[in-house]
Amino acid sequence: MQIMEGGELPGLLVIDIGGIRGILLSHVAFLKKHFYLITMKELLENRKHLSKKVQAIYLWWHKPVIDQELLQSLPNLKVIANSGVGMDHLDLKLIASFGVKMANAPHAVSSSTADAGMALLLASARRLVEVHHIAISSSIDYCEADILGVKVAGATLGIIGMGRIGYKVALRSKAFEVNILYHNRTRRKAEEEQAVGATYCEKIDSLLQQADFVMVAVSLTPQTHNLIGKRELELMKPTATLINISRGPVVDQEALVTALQTGVIRAAALDVTYPEPLPRDHPLLKLKNVLITPHLGSRTDKATYMITEEAVENILAALNGRPMPSEVLPS
Repeated sequence: MQIMEGGELPGLLVIDIGGIRGILLSHVAFLKKHFYLITMKELLENRKHLSKKVQAIYLWWHKPVIDQELLQSLPNLKVIANSGVGMDHLDLKLIASFGVKMANAPHAVSSSTADAGMALLLASARRLVEVHHIAISSSIDYCEADILGVKVAGATLGIIGMGRIGYKVALRSKAFEVNILYHNRTRRKAEEEQAVGATYCEKIDSLLQQADFVMVAVSLTPQTHNLIGKRELELMKPTATLINISRGPVVDQEALVTALQTGVIRAAALDVTYPEPLPRDHPLLKLKNVLITPHLGSRTDKATYMITEEAVENILAALNGRPMPSEVLPS
């Protein structure tokens, strides 16, 4: 427990407590053991008194927005902890210019996000949403062709991005008896490949041409923006399914809509889109061969609590001058 001079706990700025966007109520007691919680509403209403108390910010699903105005108003801010892996919503160089450290939560999210990826793959392959509606419809008659799915066992899964999440997808996929290909900036060690039965594709084109399911699990960077576009989609099999558990802008959504409408690929299962949520009139929402979830990734009770624990560990390390376990540096 970090105690400030005068016996006060360090101030931790959060967007809100409870409600639609606030930190979960089940996390509040744990956070209050270490910090004096300050919401954005409280800060705006009493900036003169509270701005000097804020030593850390905990971003809950990208909120509060970190901009120059906020950074300038918090003279004692030392660290910002993010509730997830991706930092693409932050201007890392701007934050660093204020002498503020940053951390993410890579360890807490990987298992649950890999679970979500497998859930999307299976749900799309076996058309679970469609057959659920058939099962509960007023009519008990249906065409057999309307419930035929794709066999997963024996299929080829191509994983683009073999980091923590991608590798855990591979571990889970092995149990479903799929053939695993992967493409990554750096090749995994031979023993890691052998443990999951994965084959490395140096070129992404080779993976796209062979895979029945393509799962994208990369970080969003300038290099991965629109990584999957018209050309890449046309390299895929017409029977293939694209699964995106990374970030929406990694896939060119206009090209994806066209590919799905014209049969270039069979289907898509997306946990991420751009923007989130999509406008209610977006064409992706009207297609029957698309399954969309609202960025569920790591959103399980245990994973979200682990995210908060990881954030607290990083914040306390920064405030006490110790190395941060998950520090993120500007590139």
